[in-house]
Amino acid sequence: MYIKSVDVEQMKSGKLLSLEFTKYTLQYLIILLYFFTFTLFLNTAIADSHQQGGTFLFGRGGDSVGLDPALEEDGESFKVCDNIYDTLIHYKDGSTEIEPGLATKWESSEDGLSWTFSLRKGVTFHDGTPFNAEAVLFSLNRQHDKNHPYHNVEGSYTYWVATGLAEIVDEIVSIDDFTVKITLNSPYAPFLNAIAITPFSIVSPTAVKEKGNNYSNHPVGTGPFIFQQWDRGDKIVLKANENYWGGRPNLDRVIFLSIPDNSVRLIELQQGNLHAMEFPNPDDLEQIRDDDSLELLSQPGMSVGYLALNMEKPPFDNHNVRLAINHAINKSVIIEHLYQGLGIPAKNPIPPTLWSYDDSIEDYEHNPKLAKELLTKAGYPNGFETTLWALPVPRPYIPDGRALAEVLQSELREIGIKANIVTYDWGTYLEKTKYGEHDMAMLGWSADFGDPDNFLYFLLSKSSAEKPAGNISFYKSDEMQQILEKARNISDNDQRIALYKKAQNLFHQDIPWVPLAHAQQVLVINKRVEHLQLHPLNWKYFKNITLGK
Repeated sequence: MYIKSVDVEQMKSGKLLSLEFTKYTLQYLIILLYFFTFTLFLNTAIADSHQQGGTFLFGRGGDSVGLDPALEEDGESFKVCDNIYDTLIHYKDGSTEIEPGLATKWESSEDGLSWTFSLRKGVTFHDGTPFNAEAVLFSLNRQHDKNHPYHNVEGSYTYWVATGLAEIVDEIVSIDDFTVKITLNSPYAPFLNAIAITPFSIVSPTAVKEKGNNYSNHPVGTGPFIFQQWDRGDKIVLKANENYWGGRPNLDRVIFLSIPDNSVRLIELQQGNLHAMEFPNPDDLEQIRDDDSLELLSQPGMSVGYLALNMEKPPFDNHNVRLAINHAINKSVIIEHLYQGLGIPAKNPIPPTLWSYDDSIEDYEHNPKLAKELLTKAGYPNGFETTLWALPVPRPYIPDGRALAEVLQSELREIGIKANIVTYDWGTYLEKTKYGEHDMAMLGWSADFGDPDNFLYFLLSKSSAEKPAGNISFYKSDEMQQILEKARNISDNDQRIALYKKAQNLFHQDIPWVPLAHAQQVLVINKRVEHLQLHPLNWKYFKNITLGK
């Protein structure tokens, strides 16, 4: 700073001193303000450098089965696919409402039989293939058209069949390079919600043709992240799509780490080797809440965990046997010890967070004495021996399959049923149950879209009982089928609610499985993780995450 020399006598007068002091004070304040502003800018830049980029490490309970969305049917596969692919329509962040995806707008004919989609221009797949109507037709018609040259693959298009689209869709054609028209044979109330789910993602035609049956290991979409590496049983690595039409993700990479043991995942998180984990042990919740470096995210889930009773195999074809098993199981104990406040007992096949839920239905009470009487009435006074299939990986609806199996085994033993626990790796478990190799098997369902049809048709319709089945109790009711078909073919919501309540009452009467629990949706995260918002339906929220200091 420049300081002017001043005559001593003038300074003594005090006049010039006052002027000079004011001048220099202002100069000093200006310099301080500049320094403060620059420091604030620098700190903001440093903070931004911490938040932008980086690798997000996500610990999960099991590996994906495959990454071809049309063929998959498990959550571990879908949560990776959600970040690689886009659908024509997206779900809004944190909501079950829809918004434009690869389609910018759509319209329906008055009779609901024709849907026209205007496609987003300027989008390319990760391999450089242009996105257009041809890609949409390839992706959807390979599932729908049995004469499509890439229809026959190793696997089945489970969701195309289970949602009913296999029967409902008449044809899928292009009007021009960026307009697609889907014509239906009959109205389908949840059509838009259904077409937005992961299995109907748009895949690169070039990659599918090039990889054939190996495409599931080399996925190519238009989504926010690009597939980079898959070490089976260990990790899947995705990198940011620099040219994503929705804006580059904040993260540079996402790594999905398969760590089957819930406790080990928590230790890895506490040691800083993970940024987030799912499915903590209920016993560890207090420890998590007491850890200043961690945050527990939870919200009501849209899921149900159940014990399916294979009605194709005696004695589970006997109504009294199924009723006895329902009376034998103490759901309150299961909720208290295995869920510890993160679940509620289930009595219906849909969760209470879903519209049309019928709370007037009364659950079967825990009554071992009555259960024994029912077994005797069914012709099994001394009980019987069977198998109980235990989930090999933690799921949103059942956090610990082995622990639950041991509780169920003990309760069934009380009424004379000897249940031998068996299990397989996750992919094999799913494959065997959908072909009906089990006697009793744990499974569950998390909503793909917020419509009762998504639960009831997939889990309880006759169509879904065809192998490979989504309805693994192989419950085949003409009455249930009629109710579900009528409900999906009308648009009046009050009528649909009445029909779905009727379906829940019929389920309660026929009891093809034991509804066990509705669990909270839970994630444990390091507090460095920012902008992570749970979503009731999918996992695209990874693209919004940033890593703070």
